[in-house]
Amino acid sequence: MALRSPELRFAASTGLGALSRPSRLAPSPLAALASPRRRRRGPSPSPSPSPSDSNPSTASAGDADGPEWKKVSAKRFGYKESMIPDEAWNVLHQLRSRGYDVYLVGGCVRDLIMKKIPKDFDIITTADLRQVKDTFVGSAVIVGRRFPIVHVHDNNSIVEVSSFNTYVRGSTGNQMPTSKSPHCSKNDYLRWKNCQGRDFTINGLVFLYMITGFHTASCEKIYDYLGGIEDIKKAKVRTVIPAATSFHEDCARILRAIRIAARLGFSFPKETAYYVRNLACSVARLDKGRLLMEVNYMLAYGSAEASLRLLWRFGLLEHLLPFQAAYFSSTLFKRKDNGTNMLLQSYHHQELLVLYNLIYLQCIIISPTKEIIDISAIGASKLLSMKKFKTDIGVPMKTKLTTSSGR
Repeated sequence: MALRSPELRFAASTGLGALSRPSRLAPSPLAALASPRRRRRGPSPSPSPSPSDSNPSTASAGDADGPEWKKVSAKRFGYKESMIPDEAWNVLHQLRSRGYDVYLVGGCVRDLIMKKIPKDFDIITTADLRQVKDTFVGSAVIVGRRFPIVHVHDNNSIVEVSSFNTYVRGSTGNQMPTSKSPHCSKNDYLRWKNCQGRDFTINGLVFLYMITGFHTASCEKIYDYLGGIEDIKKAKVRTVIPAATSFHEDCARILRAIRIAARLGFSFPKETAYYVRNLACSVARLDKGRLLMEVNYMLAYGSAEASLRLLWRFGLLEHLLPFQAAYFSSTLFKRKDNGTNMLLQSYHHQELLVLYNLIYLQCIIISPTKEIIDISAIGASKLLSMKKFKTDIGVPMKTKLTTSSGR
């Protein structure tokens, strides 16, 4: 299906469409996530707008090709308050108590829908960054240049808070129409506009909280303006704007796409897959620190083997881990091969051998001419102090370590 520009989608949208009632005998939680996209053959009557801004207009949304806007109760997906840690609850409660609207956004909403415990929580609010900082005096700091956010420190954790008033400089996703539909509330427009700046549709979900007391929420709704719920149902990683534009705007999104697909077991639509493969070389423009961080995330949390497969399949491995790519080439391992080999097996069991953090990335675990390195018995502080471990990604170690058996 051809992607439509955000302007066309917004011009054709007038509110929020309701989700169809799920089947009582749904085969899995994901099977009932979203109603199918429907092609409208003619105008349909629009329900009356809700009097509350927290329950925006339910007028017919979408166009002949685009997804309908959806609003659904979070409890439909099995959401429980215990899935959100106290640190995030505290930030939500403090901002809400001062009269600001607060939302969970991004990957944490995606994980909640999939009944996964999010690793981190991102919050967006109608307060500006200075007001957020003033709310958490002594524990909040504004960070970032291209897209400033607030880091709220609480109990050795960091909760990231952004503002609707902040936009990424030079982002195509911010080139939105200045006027809104007369049937669309102000808050609904703000939410929609913010979602257009997200990287992928499954990260463009908004979780609304109307908190009446600490750990007590009277309104828990998920807004989906991009078809993200349907893409979760279909297990697809799809860019919000056309993939070519999205990856040219920020080539790090290519690496994030690989990481998300590997971690969740998702795949790419044809257009996204095409530009991941054809723009793979653009990741070389990223500085080494950013590359190190992105690859570190890929090889962590039990998704190392899946990440390595995708990096090889889409031609990224040569730019990130050239010695591993050389091993695949020397063993005639095909790009779409679903089999395994010694390298993949070693990555599959990496968490039993090495730490999944910086130490692992700086120690090339295997290469065509070297054996597997076992550093599990070496202290982390000692490793970091050893100069021979402070190498760039893809640079082979000059000193070979042997396993405890001496092989």
